[in-house]
Amino acid sequence: MGIIEDKLKLLPENPGVYVMLDGAGQIIYVGKAKNLKNRVRQYFFASVKTDKVMAMVKNIADFYYIIVPSEIDALSLENNLIKKHKPRYNILLKDDKTYPYLRINLKEPFPTFKVTRKIKKDGAKYFGPFMGGVSVKSVLEIVNLAFGLRPCDKALNPLKCVKPCLNYHIKKCEAPCAGCITEKDYMEKVRLAVDFLSGDVADTEKLLTKKMVEASEREEFELALKYKENLGALEKIKIKRITSLNKFLNADVLAYRANGIYSAVNLLIIRNGRTLGSKNFSFESAALSDADALNEFIMQYYAKDNGDIPDEIISAQEIAGSDILTAYFKERYSKSVSFLTVKQGVRKQLADMASVNAEEHLETAVDRIKHKNDMTITACKSLMQKLNLKNYPKRMECFDISNISGVDKVGSMVVFIDGEPDFDSYRRFKIKTFEGADDYRAHQEMMQRRLDRLKSDPDKFPKPELIIVDGGKGQLSAVKEIFDKNGIADIDLIALAEREEEIFLLDNSHPVVLERRDYCLKMLQRIRDEAHRFAITYHRALRGKRALSSILDNVKGLGKIKKKALLDKYKDLSGIIKATKEQLKEVDGIGDIQAENIIKTLAKEGLR
Repeated sequence: MGIIEDKLKLLPENPGVYVMLDGAGQIIYVGKAKNLKNRVRQYFFASVKTDKVMAMVKNIADFYYIIVPSEIDALSLENNLIKKHKPRYNILLKDDKTYPYLRINLKEPFPTFKVTRKIKKDGAKYFGPFMGGVSVKSVLEIVNLAFGLRPCDKALNPLKCVKPCLNYHIKKCEAPCAGCITEKDYMEKVRLAVDFLSGDVADTEKLLTKKMVEASEREEFELALKYKENLGALEKIKIKRITSLNKFLNADVLAYRANGIYSAVNLLIIRNGRTLGSKNFSFESAALSDADALNEFIMQYYAKDNGDIPDEIISAQEIAGSDILTAYFKERYSKSVSFLTVKQGVRKQLADMASVNAEEHLETAVDRIKHKNDMTITACKSLMQKLNLKNYPKRMECFDISNISGVDKVGSMVVFIDGEPDFDSYRRFKIKTFEGADDYRAHQEMMQRRLDRLKSDPDKFPKPELIIVDGGKGQLSAVKEIFDKNGIADIDLIALAEREEEIFLLDNSHPVVLERRDYCLKMLQRIRDEAHRFAITYHRALRGKRALSSILDNVKGLGKIKKKALLDKYKDLSGIIKATKEQLKEVDGIGDIQAENIIKTLAKEGLR
């Protein structure tokens, strides 16, 4: 520890970020500090450390630090470095299930509610998330049925009045497209819908009951039954109301539990005074304290949760640097958030509920985490030993080619970090430099383009430790030529042949064959199969688009601009086959005649 001891003596007392490295130079932990000297020394000299912290310290071969002007800057830089390097001892929240929201843009004429899973800073209003047994489709149906809002997003042309569709005749829409309601009256209905989604359920319940009775009196029993079903769905929303909470309360309630190695967080979501549901997270963390772990979790969770920031973040445990988090959220998200450590009252009851959930999740998650580690990090370490790799394969990239008789040749690159897929880093390639089927040349073109991006954009396309080629010795040799041409000697390269699951190495004339139950082989199979799936999906999309383009060439009166508009909207042939005449006319430039010609052409091809 000689080098580290010398560096510890020179640590400044400024705020900043520290980066821990292992013997291979890999970043294994990133942390922030108000005082770099005090914080970094704690890892090596603190009298009480968790098993996870001690395990990490054993792997620390070196560290460096970055001084920043303030704690907020340290918080921001730490978050960026964790997202970029994905250190194994930091909390790394994978993309969990994203829950749906309802979105409406009140600046649009005759706006409509739409279901979305992403929140954007686009000026629109979002309601949700919908979880815990409440279906977003049921809520959307209540909104449209109770207030008569249009269920479609068809572009409205004030100069072109159309006939009302079926939804108007069965009392499901006020038909603004046909001029049957003024924009002022429509926006009043939108306001009532917004009030309902903001927590005012009573008026909506009365309105649905009234409409149910009126439909029954008109002997429209099917419609009356639909109103009754929606009243039942409304009851589910009502019972989630916590009577002692302010109906305007928007809060997330956090509880953290750890057993020294593994950790769990339960997150209760409260919106408009109602408990919408909860999320559980499990992970390994080398944070020095529970308070630090909660701080790290908050930074990771809200950085990836598309901007659904509550007014309050509540915990029964202390959250490290909550005052700095408040300032950071204000600066980063333009949102004033209160961080509350509660000791009594209804908020304490909610925190206790979250604690029970976190404790239970930790107990059930430990075996799952251990199994995941066997399939990921442990498998990576074992692979390094069994294949005698130069590097620990933290970032693995696998390449595959897909084509039929040399047509629509495409390639795929999928990326695994510490044995888990990193979906944001996946890339597709369209093979451009030659005609016909030649798997070797296709791999060479794809690899050359990948290495070019490594030189031109190393931040977006960082250097991998291991490249896997789907194929045998021929594909391996072809890619090795590109490695030699570009002077690449520090990236490990292997090929995985599908039939016998043989692993081909550059310095071994005989393939390596691992046992079928070996976690290393299972991991390689996962990344190879994922590359194959990704390539096939792209190939099918291109093939479908080319088939659609070819058919559209035969449509009378359809020029390049209109054809492109159709391709942009429907993407592939199946979409345009299903489209009605009215739906085709929604595409810019497509009128009655063109829509009829498209339908006739498809009919001639036997597709309609």
